[in-house]
Amino acid sequence: MAAAEATKKAIDGAALVRRIRLGSGLVLAFFVITHFLNHSLGLISLEAMEQGRLYFMAFWRAKTAMYVLYGALLTHLALGLWSLYKRRPILRVPPWELAQMALGLSIPPILVGHVFDTHFGFTLAGVDDTYAYVLLLLWVERPYGAVLQIALLLTAWLHACIGLHYWLRIRPWYPRAVPALYTIALLLPVLALLGFVQGGLQVIALAETPMWLESYKQTIDYPDAAGWARIRNAAETGQQLFLGGIALALLGRGARRLAGLRRKGASVRYPDGGVCHIAPGTTILEASRIAGRPHASVCGGRGRCSTCRVRIDAGEECLPPPAPEEARVLRRIAAPPKVRLACQAKPAGDVQVTPLLPAAASARDALRAGRESGGREQQVAILFADLRGYTKLSEDRLPFDTVFLLNRYFAETGQAITSAGGRIDKFIGDGVMALFGAEDGADPALACRQALAAARAIGEGLDRLNQALSHELKEPLRLAMGLHVGPAIVGVMGYGPAMALTAIGDAVNTASRLESIAKERDAQLAVSQALVALAVMEAGAGLEAHPLEDVAIRGKREPMPVRLVARAADLPR
Repeated sequence: MAAAEATKKAIDGAALVRRIRLGSGLVLAFFVITHFLNHSLGLISLEAMEQGRLYFMAFWRAKTAMYVLYGALLTHLALGLWSLYKRRPILRVPPWELAQMALGLSIPPILVGHVFDTHFGFTLAGVDDTYAYVLLLLWVERPYGAVLQIALLLTAWLHACIGLHYWLRIRPWYPRAVPALYTIALLLPVLALLGFVQGGLQVIALAETPMWLESYKQTIDYPDAAGWARIRNAAETGQQLFLGGIALALLGRGARRLAGLRRKGASVRYPDGGVCHIAPGTTILEASRIAGRPHASVCGGRGRCSTCRVRIDAGEECLPPPAPEEARVLRRIAAPPKVRLACQAKPAGDVQVTPLLPAAASARDALRAGRESGGREQQVAILFADLRGYTKLSEDRLPFDTVFLLNRYFAETGQAITSAGGRIDKFIGDGVMALFGAEDGADPALACRQALAAARAIGEGLDRLNQALSHELKEPLRLAMGLHVGPAIVGVMGYGPAMALTAIGDAVNTASRLESIAKERDAQLAVSQALVALAVMEAGAGLEAHPLEDVAIRGKREPMPVRLVARAADLPR
């Protein structure tokens, strides 16, 4: 119990750290955006940059904003070092996450010098850090100064864009906003770079006039040798502190690993028999990465997207209860019992798990209901429809004509199913399978009525198609349909890109066999009396004109009462 409580506190702490990192990152991203906008004014003139700087400084050097900015900067740096210490295994993280980490760690060594040249130059040496002063330093006084500044600009922007993308990508509205956001993400740094270069060229031209240069340096209290010594010493101290922090984080990783080897760990077992032995405090997602097993994680293990979710097949008692943040995500996706987020679950003992989404799961999969992925049993109405004699019909047709005719048929059938409220499960050759009432909590009686409405609409669509193509067809198209309702297992099944919501079970098999019976009896539809009774809540009402027979169904001991409908278009509305 003590170990489980400690693990729960650790998970709560990790969630708090993620929220603080996000908040500090958003503050820094806003600063960078406003700074870039100020840079872009260089495309107008150096004077425009200086005028924009007055508004920029009025906001960011106000006492409250300055404390928030530097607090966010120090917090983000500290959490970056903490992530370097805690992250495991660092060489097996996704490429985008590794790139963001590398970009983030490369920013401070360049940023420290820039900060001390500007704000701390103002406070330590009394210099008026105008745009012309900074551009003079970077384009005239220092070799490669402008190159380093451009590198800082691009590195900070890429780091911010990666973080924002992987934060927003699981939002339902994000795919629609991508074109506009991508345009902004591309234009803003380009305009800032062009403004920075244009401003630098203007300062280079001004600096070629010795009188201007001397006069300007006096105007802004350009630092003397002693002032530059103070600024450089402070900048070097800041760089050394950061590099020392990296060294401490790496040493801490090594020490933690050695300590973990001495402690009793746990194991994570997978459906194929694979096992990964892990140190205490390791998540199931980290175990998959240690073992080199592909495991979906759209948000990078931050507990936001749910794509890493797993079913706990054994050892559930070895996991602490979900922390509030994980519980909130599990409620959002309506996860069934024993489903956990692999990035949050830290086994204290041996567990056996089954990943519920393919390793290549996308952000769209993150929004899919968890109960669908986990599987559930419920009453579903199933429709099977198949063209009769189509092989013979297509023998004398060109491939293009065959595809054209099939697509016309599929369009009529698909429209009929979706308009009635059904879901197309799959097209199988020249046949189709559709589900009605597959959504969690659906009304089975309504699903049966929708299935009958779809069958009628398919029959009407076939009549329209035969009339439209009468000059092309030697004989009219014919079809057979089977309709049944019953309990089925509904869930997301398949592999890789072929994962989709479907249903399996005896009810599905029965509907397929009713379609075969419709072919044998030369009827367009064979519908089980169970579906008719549930649809109208009064056995036979509305379909008395269609014969009711007890039909032997392959695989069933007792005959099933079935109504045979010669023309589906004649079904009552």
